[in-house]
Amino acid sequence: MVEEPKAISRRDFLSGVTAAALMGAAAPQGAAAPQGAPAAVPQEPAAAPASDRKVRIGVVGGGFGASFQWHLDPNCIVEAVSDLRADRRALLQRVYKCEKPYESLEKLVLDPRVEAVAVFTGAPDHARHVLECFNRGKHVISAVPACLTLEEAAAMKEAREKTGLAYMMAETSYYRWPAILARQLWKEKRFGRFLYSEVEYYHNKICGQKDGLSWFEGRPTWRYGYPPMLYPTHSTCFHVGVTGERLTRVSCLGYGDDDPALADNAYKNPFCNHTALFATGGGNFCRCNVFWRVHGDGERAQWLGEKMSMYMDGASGQPFVIREMGKPDVKQLPDYFRLLPEPMRVPTGHGNSHSFLTHEFIAALVENRPPAVDLYEALAMTVPGIVALESSRRGGEQLVVPGFDKA
Repeated sequence: MVEEPKAISRRDFLSGVTAAALMGAAAPQGAAAPQGAPAAVPQEPAAAPASDRKVRIGVVGGGFGASFQWHLDPNCIVEAVSDLRADRRALLQRVYKCEKPYESLEKLVLDPRVEAVAVFTGAPDHARHVLECFNRGKHVISAVPACLTLEEAAAMKEAREKTGLAYMMAETSYYRWPAILARQLWKEKRFGRFLYSEVEYYHNKICGQKDGLSWFEGRPTWRYGYPPMLYPTHSTCFHVGVTGERLTRVSCLGYGDDDPALADNAYKNPFCNHTALFATGGGNFCRCNVFWRVHGDGERAQWLGEKMSMYMDGASGQPFVIREMGKPDVKQLPDYFRLLPEPMRVPTGHGNSHSFLTHEFIAALVENRPPAVDLYEALAMTVPGIVALESSRRGGEQLVVPGFDKA
């Protein structure tokens, strides 16, 4: 069972510095901050491990799943690994120095020494695999998205609440450093009245006829013709994961080109690009893009308020900047590596987010509390995309996004 937190959580700790300390890494050591600017970030040491407990984890999926730092976390042991492909099982064994491979997730979850499972399988399998782990008494962290249908969302919520086991979604945007900082600014109400966000994820040429990731040994993979809004969380996390608000209504438009993948695919999906406009529970708006055809790449966001606005850097060339009434612009992020145990302060993909996700899941289990992106947050980021896809199929009709929060 995972209890609700009773004191300050690791989530709050990893949310980082106080916004009164924005200028952290921007000013040279010993230099005074510009007049009117926030003070320097205190260079606090990383917190010591909460205990000497070791969480024994099984890692499933030797593609993306090999890019995390389970073997570097002082409270974690990689007990077993699994992939359907022998080459990927071997890669997982090498990366995590693990001598116990299994040929499938279904076999790995039978191992009584495995306490938790990292599920990095194909997107259409996430909900099924998470439920299998729950049914075998295992805590779970899974790749994004959490699920592909509202029925799967309901089943995951029911299983999580019935078993009391922990679930976390490994959403990289949550621990991109601009998002960590924006979350802290939000908590300190520095934006004033929050008005609007723009959240974007661009992955050019994926999911098409000529995309290498969409084919394996002459057959289409799950990515072939995959709808953009069924992969929304790299974008929606920048709003939900910063503000904690829910996306409540959506109108979405889709764009399709002449790629053969859009004419015949398992999803009956004709769209390679989606743009959605969400209304939120906080009374503001979020414009969300997920594009597979665009001269651009990566994730980007901007958050606009009456007193402060923050702009994340991205492929467009727009630089990072915070603009606040009466203060000089802030143009450099703090260094957040100091919030991790020293062995985990390593460069990773997706804006150095991987080791933060790794450590947050393990810390949550050690501290017996829900992880930051728990099932309720994961569904709040995932479900809006499911409804947005349906809106695009109806020509942009505005639809209500159902909630899956704890009753």
